[in-house]
Amino acid sequence: MEKASGSLLGLAYGDSLGKPTEFQDYAAIVAEYGPAGPLALSGDPALVTDDTQMMLAVGEALVAAGEPTPERLEPALRQAFLDWAISPDNNRAPGMTCLRACGALADGRPWQQASQIHSKGCGANMRVTPVGLMPGLTPAQRAGAAQLQAGLTHGHATGLAASELTAFAVRWLADGLAPKDLLARLLAHCAEQRSVYHHDWLGDLWQRPTVRTPEEFIARGWDESAAALGRVDDALRRGDFAGDPCLATGAGWIAEEALATALYCYLISPDEPVAVLGRAAASSGDSDSIACLAGGFAGASLGLAAWPPAWRERIEYADRLRALGDAWD
Repeated sequence: MEKASGSLLGLAYGDSLGKPTEFQDYAAIVAEYGPAGPLALSGDPALVTDDTQMMLAVGEALVAAGEPTPERLEPALRQAFLDWAISPDNNRAPGMTCLRACGALADGRPWQQASQIHSKGCGANMRVTPVGLMPGLTPAQRAGAAQLQAGLTHGHATGLAASELTAFAVRWLADGLAPKDLLARLLAHCAEQRSVYHHDWLGDLWQRPTVRTPEEFIARGWDESAAALGRVDDALRRGDFAGDPCLATGAGWIAEEALATALYCYLISPDEPVAVLGRAAASSGDSDSIACLAGGFAGASLGLAAWPPAWRERIEYADRLRALGDAWD
């Protein structure tokens, strides 16, 4: 079913559809596209944002590193992020947190000193999908790699936890988990991992003047993420899915809200992937990041055949997306 290709391309499709709506309010989006949001790619190629660019950086770093260990993956991620930072294609209004962290990473300092430790922006988890898709990882490897790729730029505990949740959501869906069971599985994961700090992957990232232990540090991330997932559960139970999804689960500028709103948009109609993308793009917040995460979930569950075949060659970076998907399908 080509789940990896379906997820990677779904992410890029969502990114492209959400790109023109990101800074529009909901009324303006509906006036232009209707309440279903944008449902067709625009342009040839259909351009993406830094979300897809950085997702490709993570995926290609995973391939370059081989078996992901902290010692092998960190330099591969560092180089991929630095290559992205100086690329002439890095002209899509990238996030300042990523740019500042890359500037600090460039001098070779320990990555924990480059990380923007107070940031939990959605840049932590909008690029983590490849960690979920890479086959053959143990749960500990997947968790550690997800948090490491987040931590290089976004050092807040909630960015780490939301990234791990995103990666595992993708993995479980690709493995056949029913979408109706996903939210409960994620909430259980929050509870199970609440006091787990991955020392071998994160080193001393936890240290803050007001934090006494690494367990205290990471627990905050899991608690904030669990609260965001709880809002998804509440919104789905209410059953009124009309209007701006950001009003139900958050605008998506921060990691746990990007995950929550993407899940909400996906779980309303998980068997209608194009509708999922339109709904996510028709949002008043960080529309491209919300839609790219939602597309990653839909594609992981349904595979490449979920998407219109004509889109495959029109999306920007089609060759790199398919090469990465082919490596893991």
